[in-house]
Amino acid sequence: MHENDISFLVRQAAFNVHTILGPGLLESVYEHALLYEIRQAGLKVRSQVPLPMLYKEQQLEVGFRLDLLVEEKVIVEIKSVDALLDVHHKQLLTYLKLSGLKLGLLINFNVSRVKEGIVRKVNGLE
Repeated sequence: MHENDISFLVRQAAFNVHTILGPGLLESVYEHALLYEIRQAGLKVRSQVPLPMLYKEQQLEVGFRLDLLVEEKVIVEIKSVDALLDVHHKQLLTYLKLSGLKLGLLINFNVSRVKEGIVRKVNGLE
């Protein structure tokens, strides 16, 4: 399945979660609900996936964790904040670079309309 198709299904799952739960909850609540919805959509998804860093040919376990990894192709970073900051965008781009993956979704559930809280980030996706 192509990253864009996965992204569509993840965004659909995020809409379902936001419709049911609304804004104002903890990120962990949204993570578990989104994990459930993505699995219901028939996709393989893992949560809190460790992401090592390669530094001068040395693999370092520095504590990076992907909130969700869908179909081993799309990173989903979940937030529940008043506003997404530059650091949130940079965090996802760093995860994409470190993992070598091409597509990530930054989803802020603390908004009145989740459509306004979804940002798509690419790392060389064709």
